[in-house]
Amino acid sequence: MTKKLKLAGACLNQTPIDWANNLSNIKNAIDEAKKAGVDILCLPELCITGYGCEDLFLSQWLPTTALEKLSEIIPFTQDIAVSVGLPIRVDGKNYNTTAFIADQQLKGFYAKQKLANDGVHYEPRWFTPWPSGKIDSFQFQATKIPFGHITLEHLGLNIGFEICEDAWQPDRPCEHITSKVDLVLNPSASHFAFGKSEFREELVIKSSKQFDCVYLYSNLLGNEAGRMIYDGDVLIAQKGKLIGRNHRLWYHDYRMLAVEIDFEAGTATENIKPHYSNRNEEFSHAAGLALFDYCRKSRSKGFVLSLSGGADSSTIATLIGFAVRTALEQRGKSGLEKVLGFQLAGDTPKEITKQLLTTAYQATKNSSEATFNSAKNLAESLGATFYNWHIDAEVNEYRSTIEEAIGRKLTWEQDDITLQNIQARTRAPIIWMLANLENKLLMATSNRSEGDVGYATMDGDTSGSISPIAGVDKHFILQWLKYAEHELGFTGLKDVNALTPTAELRPEDQNQTDEEDLMPYEALMRIEREAILNGRSPMQVFDILKSDFNHGHLKEWIKKFYQLWSRNQWKRERYAPSFHFDDFNIDPRSWYRFPILSGGYREELAEL
Repeated sequence: MTKKLKLAGACLNQTPIDWANNLSNIKNAIDEAKKAGVDILCLPELCITGYGCEDLFLSQWLPTTALEKLSEIIPFTQDIAVSVGLPIRVDGKNYNTTAFIADQQLKGFYAKQKLANDGVHYEPRWFTPWPSGKIDSFQFQATKIPFGHITLEHLGLNIGFEICEDAWQPDRPCEHITSKVDLVLNPSASHFAFGKSEFREELVIKSSKQFDCVYLYSNLLGNEAGRMIYDGDVLIAQKGKLIGRNHRLWYHDYRMLAVEIDFEAGTATENIKPHYSNRNEEFSHAAGLALFDYCRKSRSKGFVLSLSGGADSSTIATLIGFAVRTALEQRGKSGLEKVLGFQLAGDTPKEITKQLLTTAYQATKNSSEATFNSAKNLAESLGATFYNWHIDAEVNEYRSTIEEAIGRKLTWEQDDITLQNIQARTRAPIIWMLANLENKLLMATSNRSEGDVGYATMDGDTSGSISPIAGVDKHFILQWLKYAEHELGFTGLKDVNALTPTAELRPEDQNQTDEEDLMPYEALMRIEREAILNGRSPMQVFDILKSDFNHGHLKEWIKKFYQLWSRNQWKRERYAPSFHFDDFNIDPRSWYRFPILSGGYREELAEL
């Protein structure tokens, strides 16, 4: 066995079928590894095509093109060994594989055995699991290459493989390797969720101890395909001890982490970077990176936001400001211009934010001076472009038209929801117009709590290209805003944090607030978690929460939650794409499916 080797993993910010980008990142990572004297480099799962190709994996041409791109990568591997992920079709079936290349020679393909089929993952739709212990061959450029549950010898090491989910499930592939392995490579595409990095780290450490080896894990980075965010973890552990960990959620095309290991002595030169320690830090960096990647990959010129001065729109504005600040720190102005594809007018975060973020306060007679000042002060503190206008003339025109048609006047006593919704809907066309004029992404402002109960106006505040905070609840947002003001330095949030959340759609003398319309946000958040994440019935939710709330109030809140939840699935089907942050979400296209028409829990609620 070679005594000392330098091992590395690299996270890559890939995009489905963006071949030029993907191969550039792969080649650049290989080049950096070679310059650093790396002997073995592990790249992420399906990094040639991108992990998020979805039904494109079922096409006839995609696996063929992926093999052609593999042929372009092989010449770059002189004097280094690299594992690189791609889909391969064999006898009409797709397999999720990693190719191991050493010094320009393709040595073998490992095929994934455990397919992710929970939460946001639907791998069995596209791939077939490879049988444990089976080794076959695959014809590549007139040469038969070992394919399947392979182990390979390189530089005196016996190398095993697992791909992402292989390591998370019982009866793991490495448990069936009959010979002792010295190194296990795990190329992954493991999506971001709050606190998940700690589980990954623990998994890698335990795996290295279980198999008495060095375990090397490499993840994807960034907002790859629209909804999922990838942390960009690179983790290396040796016989139960973490020896390598990189920075997560960085605004780079790729990041490499290397560790020198003495396999005979069982020692290593540690390379452990700091990591984010709480949800507030993770949300700031994950949401900021997701917005930045979404903007550049959609080839947009920035963002447009209807800034009400309230918590939700202010959260989005602050996240964009944070993304600009962080991207400028990490990439510099020239680096930003390169990936955005256009020149930036200023040099400071505020100057660049002015170009990238356009906001508008759209007032009605029900809007308050407090929310106007809140919106204006926040926009100015961020540097964002700020407009304000009144929409009462348009609202009144709609109202008079319908009153004439139906032959009566609309009143708040009889037509409350209609009169609220027309204000929200009237704001949509003009803010869309602004987004179109500037070729920017329109931000929808709904949060997950509003999505639960349909507390949003379809084609009003739900209008947008993307809904960046629809994956987090309002209770979390309210405390994050305080964190952003005091810990991230966004002092322009002072007025926002002093306000009571309100839609400001009813006349001022009605003192409308969100929690009066719905229920306390803490109660909504806890009911949601038990009902949706844990799949409990109304009575089960009551039994779990009854010690923490007044019984009468709790029963009313539970009843309201389930009734509004079942009534508003059609809205959730139409929300703009959202990011996945938590260990669950309510997006029917990525996590939780529910019938649009149902019995609405009538019998279950009667038990209360």
